[in-house]
Amino acid sequence: MNASQPKDDGADQPRPRADGRRTQAQRTEQTRKALIAAGRELFAARGYDEVGAEEIVRTAGLTRGALYHHFPSGKPGLLEAIYERLEAESTERVAHVVLDSEMDSPLAAMKAGVAAFLDECAEPGFQQIVLHDAPAVLGWERWREIAAANGLGLIEASLIAAIEAGEIRPLPVKPTAHLLLGALDEAAMLLVRSSDPTGRAEITTVLLALIDSFARPLSG
Repeated sequence: MNASQPKDDGADQPRPRADGRRTQAQRTEQTRKALIAAGRELFAARGYDEVGAEEIVRTAGLTRGALYHHFPSGKPGLLEAIYERLEAESTERVAHVVLDSEMDSPLAAMKAGVAAFLDECAEPGFQQIVLHDAPAVLGWERWREIAAANGLGLIEASLIAAIEAGEIRPLPVKPTAHLLLGALDEAAMLLVRSSDPTGRAEITTVLLALIDSFARPLSG
């Protein structure tokens, strides 16, 4: 899936009324979705600074009042909502690789998750919104908080599975997960700012070496 394209499976949408008319909750949700979709498309294509509020509401087929009703701070609030959605969708795709794979080795699944994470970071729309615009506009602390809310649980679950399988040493899970998340965040930033065609391969080598450093020594 292209990270600049919104996911919409309808699972969390309000149910329509029996008479076919939309409820106020449905209209509110539809308006919010339209704003997020428009902002997501425009920010991914040109970047936050190059897109005005008027263009967003025009693309969404709404008014400026609708934007400020749903996002009182305007563009920054909209960007935060878009970033939260991108992080959630990206984490879900990586989790599918790590947790739902048929690999017998949790350690191997963690390594596959690294590749899946870097695939997400290589997508241009994701790079623009998640790795360029969000930290600059929201600030590092808020950017990191949203990233952690999505990815930290997956890392902890992966570590626990690998420890229980005896593949890595019984390290304290929470601090180890935080340090791994920090390494992944830095890897993403390094990847997006690097013009070196060998950059991803080198970053991958280092991340896998970091994970291997947690592994139990082979017996014998």
